[in-house]
Amino acid sequence: MALVLGIESSCDETAASVVENGRTIRSSVVASQTDLHARYGGVFPEMASRQHMLTITPVIREALQQAGVGWEDLTAIATVYGPGLAGSLAVGLNAAKALALTTGLPLVGVNHIEAHIYANWLRPDSAAAGGSGQQAVLTDPVFPLVCLIVSGGHTNLILMRDHHVYEPLGRTIDDAAGEAFDKVARLLGLGYPGGPLIQRAAESGDPTRFPFPKALRVGAYDFSFSGLKTAVLRLVQELQIQQGAEIETHGQKLVDAALTPEARDSLPVADVAAGFQAAVVGALVDKTLHAAEHYDAVQVLMAGGVAANRPLRSEMTRLLPVTVRYPPVVLCTDNAAMVAAAGYYRYLAGDCADLSLDIVPNLTLVSEAPQR
Repeated sequence: MALVLGIESSCDETAASVVENGRTIRSSVVASQTDLHARYGGVFPEMASRQHMLTITPVIREALQQAGVGWEDLTAIATVYGPGLAGSLAVGLNAAKALALTTGLPLVGVNHIEAHIYANWLRPDSAAAGGSGQQAVLTDPVFPLVCLIVSGGHTNLILMRDHHVYEPLGRTIDDAAGEAFDKVARLLGLGYPGGPLIQRAAESGDPTRFPFPKALRVGAYDFSFSGLKTAVLRLVQELQIQQGAEIETHGQKLVDAALTPEARDSLPVADVAAGFQAAVVGALVDKTLHAAEHYDAVQVLMAGGVAANRPLRSEMTRLLPVTVRYPPVVLCTDNAAMVAAAGYYRYLAGDCADLSLDIVPNLTLVSEAPQR
């Protein structure tokens, strides 16, 4: 039995988890900073790193306590070293390096994007996974597979032929899907984070009333959501002119503006949200479908915060001819269980790092071991 302690601090979640054999979650602790950053409409980097420093030690202690293990029971320590916010990454990595030094445990560097992928290897019925309402999947994903990683910072299509063997197929050329959700939610006066708020507003909306274009026509498997975001902005401008509503700019670029509460109540926000969400989902499903067919994928995996979106899950499952897998909602957003799972498979492959391991904020997903 191998027990891996995972540590995650790439953005605004301080997390630690103990995972058994890369599959079973023994503990998962996440200290969220969402409320702290909500007033800014996004993550404030310096504030995030300071909060990580305050919470990293208590979070690790709680993860070990929940798992009922001590340092002598652990097999390795896995930590994210990129991509992410430099200050945030540094807190988690330095904590992991200090623990590896004092305990003598192997240190495993994990790519944050890879960690999201390996959330699909975790058992959804693990006690710490939360109420996902999803039936337990007892078998591992089957290769070759296409993985859609879609979050606030990343939108990537990747062909995965085996563990740690990745072929990038496509990426966003501008905004990530999650970033577009956040910006449109802010524009509509819905708040932060945008993904769940757009989904909630769209539930009572008509997605056909405002048929937004899915995306700019770019490479076969690339994505672009900047044009869609602009289309929403222009529609809102037209509606506010027609109805006499106003947009507060506060001296900012109009794309960063937000509807006043009065304007929000007078405009068809639910229909706009539904149309926007349908366009994003359509683009993600279309590109993934084409990639899966072209590369004869046996399965499709979804990963990242936007993979929690219910219409995306539903449409992907309905339209793709192969099995579609995705983690429970609680494991789609940043957490340390996915880091421990990815770290377990890196450990099995002998991909351990020494104490010279450093953060790489712009790290990409490649088929090689972490930089030492």
